[in-house]
Amino acid sequence: MLTVLLLIALVFFLICYKFYGGFLARVFKLDNANKTPAETMYDGVDYCPTHPAILIGHHFSSIAGAGPIVGPITAAAWFGWLPAYLWCLLGSAFFGGPHDAGSVIASIRHQGKSVGEVVKVWIGVRGRLLFSWFVVLTLILIVAVFIQLGAGSLAADPAVAFAATVYMVLAFIFGICIYRFKMSVRLGTLIMLPFVFGACWFGQAYPVFSDPFRMSMETWRFILMGYVVLASLLPVWLLLQPRDYLSSYFLYFAVVIGGIGMVFGSFLGSNFEVQLPAFKGLVQGDTNFIWPILFVTVACGAISGFHSMVGSGTTSKQLRKETDSILIGYGSMLLEGMVAVIAIGAVMISGNVASGGPVVTFAEGFGKFGSLVGIDPLLGTSMGALAVNTFILTTVDTATRLTRYQIQELSNYKIDKYLATFIAVAGASVFLFVKTGDRPTWAVIWPVFGAANQLVASLALLAVAVWVKKAFARSNAFLMAPMWFMMVTTIAALGLLVYGELVAAQSNFVVVVFSVVLIILAILMLREALAALANRTESGVGLKGRPKSETA
Repeated sequence: MLTVLLLIALVFFLICYKFYGGFLARVFKLDNANKTPAETMYDGVDYCPTHPAILIGHHFSSIAGAGPIVGPITAAAWFGWLPAYLWCLLGSAFFGGPHDAGSVIASIRHQGKSVGEVVKVWIGVRGRLLFSWFVVLTLILIVAVFIQLGAGSLAADPAVAFAATVYMVLAFIFGICIYRFKMSVRLGTLIMLPFVFGACWFGQAYPVFSDPFRMSMETWRFILMGYVVLASLLPVWLLLQPRDYLSSYFLYFAVVIGGIGMVFGSFLGSNFEVQLPAFKGLVQGDTNFIWPILFVTVACGAISGFHSMVGSGTTSKQLRKETDSILIGYGSMLLEGMVAVIAIGAVMISGNVASGGPVVTFAEGFGKFGSLVGIDPLLGTSMGALAVNTFILTTVDTATRLTRYQIQELSNYKIDKYLATFIAVAGASVFLFVKTGDRPTWAVIWPVFGAANQLVASLALLAVAVWVKKAFARSNAFLMAPMWFMMVTTIAALGLLVYGELVAAQSNFVVVVFSVVLIILAILMLREALAALANRTESGVGLKGRPKSETA
């Protein structure tokens, strides 16, 4: 069974990349004769032409995080592996794929600015304000939560902390070698990867080196706050980009090992027999309905609003030619779909979520898969857990930089990058350290994040759809169909969340208020977009989807 599922996913994604990816390239009229913002606005800090192998590493690591592992495993455990598997395939190819690629391409046609700028040009200033404030608040919450998660993982295992520190040092060295000493990417990768993977083993094998990194979670929180400030301000090629690139090999490694395990494991004993039912029913509990909960829970394994923030934030400023956007935008989403399929395979052989949660479930499954190629199961389990923890840090450093971009855009660049970074980290600190009742504010609000993230995805699809219709005079049905589905699904999920809180013995009214506000913002944004579509005036249209102000 595992073999068949993996091969179907692989063939399906390859076909989609070839044909649907080609369709996207034609719709957006990609042309390498057009210079990208990385060239026309080069500053050596944020705008920097980047080799596609490095950029896909940064983009893939940033959009993935723990998302394609936690969400699909949780959804499969609730509803059965088949619904989660099908949504990961269809969602990645026809929902998340055009969402991600569209966000990257729309951004490079608008000076590498965020989707909020696309909204401003093609929908209006009010729409832009609604969208951008929505995104800023979501990003600040992400920064806070992932600082907390990262601090927890580093405090729990000094070997993880040791390896994470080694990554940062290697990233500096790799960036300098590639960009200052012009070392080839291939040679730099061959030199660095043994150190990357060796650091994981070394920290576990020789505790004397990792013990100095044994610190409290509170200490690690402050260290990470300092780290994300650096990650936001330093040139992208010096820390953020190379660290993400080197980290991405953990995910590639997970895909290879997981693929081997799913293909050959079924023939090699009871440890690889499927224990999880294919379908467990339409409802789990009182309010866990397969629709809309499945589609909000899977998130990054199929479609995620955070991807549009990354694609139109850091990635678009580093793209060296337009056609790379299909490989990086669409290809990364399909690759993330493969990670989600392997994560589902891990929970299929375990039968349920392990006591330590989805991350432990994935790590244990990775340990079993790794044993097929001679990796000790205990070491394989540790490497699986370390891979997830590494991507927690990748998410938080990218999210901080993205928040800085959003704040600067909202202020029309009257706020410089230093103050914008301070505002981002200060906002995250409020969520981390200020309590609502007896709980940290981030923990009180976090239940609404999944729906908020998917609402961002629907709004990003809406923005790109308006741009395609008005700038290219092409049908935008391939974007509007997933937009309507995600919009209705997410609002329904928020409605269920509100209902669950109102009937609970102890209601979380903060979640109720936030949910209602999100619904209102989404409806207002939708109204602005539909009004823009109804307005056939195209005076702002320039060359190949660019505003006329840029092409005059």
